[in-house]
Amino acid sequence: MAGEPVSLVFKLYCLVVMTLVAAAYTVALRYTRTVSSDLYFSTTAVCLTEIIKLFLSLGMLARESGGLSRCRSSVVEHIFRSPKELLKLSVPSVVYAVQNNMAFLALSNLDAAVYQVTYQLKIPCTALCTVLMLNRSLGRLQWFSVFMLCAGVTLVQWKPAELTKVQVEQNPFVGFSAVAVAVLCSGFAGVYFEKVLKSSDTSLWVRNIQMYLSGIVVTLVGVYMTDGPQVLEKGFFYGYTPSVCFVVFLASVGGLYTSVVVKYTDNIMKGFSAAAAIVLSTIASVTLFGLQITVTFASGALLVCVSIYLYGLPKQDTSVLTRPDNKPAKEKLISV
Repeated sequence: MAGEPVSLVFKLYCLVVMTLVAAAYTVALRYTRTVSSDLYFSTTAVCLTEIIKLFLSLGMLARESGGLSRCRSSVVEHIFRSPKELLKLSVPSVVYAVQNNMAFLALSNLDAAVYQVTYQLKIPCTALCTVLMLNRSLGRLQWFSVFMLCAGVTLVQWKPAELTKVQVEQNPFVGFSAVAVAVLCSGFAGVYFEKVLKSSDTSLWVRNIQMYLSGIVVTLVGVYMTDGPQVLEKGFFYGYTPSVCFVVFLASVGGLYTSVVVKYTDNIMKGFSAAAAIVLSTIASVTLFGLQITVTFASGALLVCVSIYLYGLPKQDTSVLTRPDNKPAKEKLISV
């Protein structure tokens, strides 16, 4: 894709969509967990999301392969005749299922803006997994930005912001613990999935189908073990409102859409997107939930936004030295 020309307008379109999806999902999920009298089962929402993603991925595979017959052949070959590959993708399925359920638990106990800032801990977690699992290295600026991000999140959590319009019982410690589990899952599953993708030439949509099939099984088990008796009594779609359906829609379409358009943007644009999503979530939290901005929250959020930008900057190439006469010398610097 490096040589494929992409207009600035399209890049800005991708940036706007990614920002709106990230902010809207967080705020909408928080809204459904705090204002609804008949609270829906979060496990069913996670399961329904996996089912929708599966059908969307099948549609994208049919489009990519050029027809339903080729799509069917590809599914038979890579799924029904490749149980080992299906088992391999069950690992991130389990981890992502835990992550998605932790997001619901976190946003039941944390404000959307606080969650959005704290969830950026996925960046250092992903960085660590990348170093350990993919044998990549990080530059000094990236490591500096990681520590800056952690300092920013610490400030945000140091004195939790108060909410004046939320009447439900909340436990910030439970919320932060859920975010911690979610970021660990996000870092590991993301890097694991990237490693699987780069280990073969199998289509992204085939890999997604393999993962979502396993995900449906895992999330159904989660529904049975967590809310089984209540779901049987009240129904799978108990408590579902248009707002809940919107959350499921964003979780399903948003993730797939972002994975498609992200290849057209660079790390700097993704950093701007994450920072803008934090700002939008904060504005929405002040308006909808009565979030009271404190000095520590504002300072921490600012540090997180700056660290995201710094982390996305390209690493300087120190593999080529420049002589005083401006002629490059092909000498490798010693790593320290």
